[in-house]
Amino acid sequence: MALITFSSLSPSLVSTSTRHQGLIHLPKVLLQRTVGKQPSFVYVSTNSSPSSEVISNRPAAQRRSAQYHPTIWDSKLIDSFTTHYTYELQGTRLEHLKQNVTETLLAASTRSTKDTTSTLSMLKLIDSIQRLGVAYHFEKEIQAVLTSLGSSSTANTPSDLHTVALQFRILREHGIPSSPDVFNKFRTRDGRFEDSLSKDIEGLLSLYEASHLGTLGEDHVLEEAKSFSAKKLRQLVGTLEGEDGLLKQLVQQSMEIPLHWRMPRIEARSFIDIYKKDDSRNMELLELAKLDYNIVQSVYQREIKELSRWWRDLDFEHKANFSRDRLMENYLWAMGINYEPQFSNCRIGLTKFVCILTVIDDMYDVYGFLDELELFAQAVYSWNMEAKEELPEYMQPIYTAMLDFGNEVNDNVFKINDLSVLPYIKKEWVNLCNSYLVEARWFYCGYTPTLDEYIMNAWTSVGGPGAILHAYLLLQGRNITKSSLDSVEHGSQIIYWSSLVTRLSDDLATSKAESERGDVAKSVECCMKERGISEEEAQDCINELISSSWKKINEESSKTAIPKSIVKMSLNMARTAHSIFQHGDGIGTSNGDTKDRLISLIANPIPIIIHS
Repeated sequence: MALITFSSLSPSLVSTSTRHQGLIHLPKVLLQRTVGKQPSFVYVSTNSSPSSEVISNRPAAQRRSAQYHPTIWDSKLIDSFTTHYTYELQGTRLEHLKQNVTETLLAASTRSTKDTTSTLSMLKLIDSIQRLGVAYHFEKEIQAVLTSLGSSSTANTPSDLHTVALQFRILREHGIPSSPDVFNKFRTRDGRFEDSLSKDIEGLLSLYEASHLGTLGEDHVLEEAKSFSAKKLRQLVGTLEGEDGLLKQLVQQSMEIPLHWRMPRIEARSFIDIYKKDDSRNMELLELAKLDYNIVQSVYQREIKELSRWWRDLDFEHKANFSRDRLMENYLWAMGINYEPQFSNCRIGLTKFVCILTVIDDMYDVYGFLDELELFAQAVYSWNMEAKEELPEYMQPIYTAMLDFGNEVNDNVFKINDLSVLPYIKKEWVNLCNSYLVEARWFYCGYTPTLDEYIMNAWTSVGGPGAILHAYLLLQGRNITKSSLDSVEHGSQIIYWSSLVTRLSDDLATSKAESERGDVAKSVECCMKERGISEEEAQDCINELISSSWKKINEESSKTAIPKSIVKMSLNMARTAHSIFQHGDGIGTSNGDTKDRLISLIANPIPIIIHS
């Protein structure tokens, strides 16, 4: 029987999906897709013969359960969060430190025009500012310095690997063109990197981090750089002891996950502890980083308390007790996408979006019957409160919460801009619920899709397109126009690839547990069945696809037609996914790394001595 309409699949993907058996071909196939074709809404009447056939085979009144544990963050605990650090109390000291660091940065920039040693010092300063999480205070100054450095008339030509690789990475991070040809001086005629670099650990580490800023067309240089540097670093890391302990820590972190893929706020907290042990540290920059971290944390505490009241009023703990109760963990997504303090409204709204999405996702994944899920999808398409009356009782508060939230976002935008964005909001919720419905039909059919079929649906079902659209609406304030909304379409490719990274990272961490409870197949299982390979081989395949997707993200990041906010949020969404699913299911299971990180990010300030 054929219940699924794959209207979102391009002909090239459908026709080639069964022909590609080797790992190397998969990214090339996916590159053929035309982004922008969201899954079209498909009505299937609950009285139609295909659906009725499936429903008739279902055990009477038997619902599935994922057995999610209750929240470990109750409202009383959240309300107890407190800090002595606020902008009102420490703002004067913060501004003083910012001014001093600005002067240090400008002085380093002036020196860098004289020799390559000073260039390295300036690059290391900028790198430290970024990794410490305070670069948002110096965006204009850093961009001006790097633009000058990247211009052909003023750029120095450093000869050491560390400086060359660091300069390449930082320029690319800021969208300034930098050719991988700068590494040719370190390669032999046959394209291999010179063995003489094998003992330059700092240079190798810098090269390894730089290699993750490459695009698909640069494999001949940057893939070789990645392979060479990773191999040498793994051989050398065991020899680093004593005075090299700090360098050993940096290498170990990079071997686990490269800097370009790390969630900025978690990296800031980690790098503060590393930087304070660096003999070359700038003490005022270190104090600024600590103080800024603590002040921003006070903003997070205020936001999560407001969200806790909203979540408690919805009472989904009882009204939708089949779902994950994960307010704090969902807030981590919002913090990861936009961590700067001025984006408070965006974080609050985005957390609400993720919370409602999570309940609907769980409803489609494990709790709802197919006829009910189709009714819900039709109600979303209708987008009115009257449609609620046609839904089962347990669905009604969920539907109401979704409509209230979507209408609230639209009303706020309309008040400021005299522009209705409801069609955009509704479109994303329709696409999202339709993608969930496709997966539900797969489950009821017992159908395992091909990997291409799975991906064409799953990049939407992970919630990435909806999250970026809502974040953009919540972020832009008075700058939203019909033209600016249309410009989001220019970023559809980067949204696609970052959503794909998010989905595949999620799958690697959760697919085994979901498979054991009988959920629909995820990317790993699809790959295993289609290619007749082991689970380990399939995981390697998915990891390779993640790496290829990052190359496409890097490529799209440099396109000037894409709003910078879309680029930044798409990058950060993929980074946040890596963080949340780095050591397992960081949402389904709240203990372990996720709990420790939330305590560090929201509850516990960094000890600091405030100088007058």
